[in-house]
Amino acid sequence: MKQYALIIFDLDGTILDTLEDLMISLNVALQKNKLPERSLEEVRSFVGNGIGMLIRRAVPSDADDETIRQVHADFTDHYKIHSADHTRPYDGIPALMKELHEKGRQTAVVSNKADYAVQDLCALYFPGLIDIAVGEKEGVRRKPEPDSVNEVIRLSGIPKESVVYIGDSEVDIETAENAGIDAIIVEWGFRDREYLIEQGASVLVKTPAELSALLL
Repeated sequence: MKQYALIIFDLDGTILDTLEDLMISLNVALQKNKLPERSLEEVRSFVGNGIGMLIRRAVPSDADDETIRQVHADFTDHYKIHSADHTRPYDGIPALMKELHEKGRQTAVVSNKADYAVQDLCALYFPGLIDIAVGEKEGVRRKPEPDSVNEVIRLSGIPKESVVYIGDSEVDIETAENAGIDAIIVEWGFRDREYLIEQGASVLVKTPAELSALLL
């Protein structure tokens, strides 16, 4: 494996286990609107395309636009305060980030999570270890469109052949392909190995230690 100068990470399911906090905030919002709550496994299958899509997948199929907007607002109000209640880095990831920095590699996070949460969580769990962090923002197309990844590459000044994207889902596989960069897909996130292979993953790792061996 070549030595990459810029390593771009997805956030949810790749470097942070955020699932429980997402489920709790979602269910608070659903409950407030007298809608059925969702299980952890349901939420696992809903995430990956941003909060807007998470909400649309979680509400009943006949929910009207006003209900969807209200659930989204209630989710945001709760998640802004509670996004780190149960969220934790995957074992070995903080040490990997530290070692990458010590070796002079640039690191970035590109996520479909709302930008406020991306900035807060990166600052809390990886202080001083993420050079560029980009979340979902107005006017920027979400992954799997390559816009945010391409912007990170532009800001870094590193050529694409020296960039790798690390993710855990079909969205990440497609994002790397659309951006024209290498990808490593992790198996500890929100999708299982068989599904990832079906979606075109060619380089997979089972543990952060395996990922570290490829990157360092």
